[in-house]
Amino acid sequence: MQQILQDLSALIVPFAKDFVAALVVFFVGFKVVNVISKKIKNGKMLKHLDRSAATFIGSFVSIFLKIVVVVSVIAILGVPMSSVVALIASAGVAIGLAVQGALSNLVGGLMILIFRPFRVGDYVEAEGASGTVKEISVFYTILCTPDNKITTVPNGTLTNSVIVNYSTEKTRRVDVIMSADYDSDIESVKKVMLDVAFSCEQALTDPEPVVMMTECGDNGITYSLRVWCNSSDYWNVKEYLLCGVRNAFKNAEIDIPYPQMDVRIKKDI
Repeated sequence: MQQILQDLSALIVPFAKDFVAALVVFFVGFKVVNVISKKIKNGKMLKHLDRSAATFIGSFVSIFLKIVVVVSVIAILGVPMSSVVALIASAGVAIGLAVQGALSNLVGGLMILIFRPFRVGDYVEAEGASGTVKEISVFYTILCTPDNKITTVPNGTLTNSVIVNYSTEKTRRVDVIMSADYDSDIESVKKVMLDVAFSCEQALTDPEPVVMMTECGDNGITYSLRVWCNSSDYWNVKEYLLCGVRNAFKNAEIDIPYPQMDVRIKKDI
């Protein structure tokens, strides 16, 4: 019995030491990786780069270092690295098929980083999601909506969809569409709408505001007021014009038509 205990002790003690060392390397390694990733994202090394590139590189380095930690733990436990390599190689095809979406997102992240259809801080719209780009990671892009909700969009989906970037250009055009009845004088309606546009302090005068008659509908004539402004002032200008045109129509006694239908009853005599 004593010999058996000695043999078991000779087997268990070295394995226990390796196991404890592996646990220490695992937990300490992951903490160190997290610290390094934060320093890379927020440090001075990537300050000269775009914020989008900084977040992407930080995520990529974090994943790479975590893989190194896991491989180190396997080596400490005494697993032959040749066996590990053979196992990875044999499972490569199956893993590749299983993570097609992840690989697509990884390539999509690289495409976004290279071609830069948007950057961190831009307000974008794609695939039914819209918001301010908060982070571009290896696999996902994180958007923050105007009502402070976080939307996670796969990078592969973004690179294969139409992306509307509202922050690239410094100026935007505000279109305000209003209708007036057929009894209203066309030139008077245009003048009233232009007066409202020129009274807006945040509206740009180059190019100048313009009013166009765009449609003769069933219930009235549709006019389009087009005003340019700085991108940051878009919603303020839009609200000002909508309220201003509505009140100006009321003061000028210009009626806004409602949907209506004329019914004629024909009697047979």
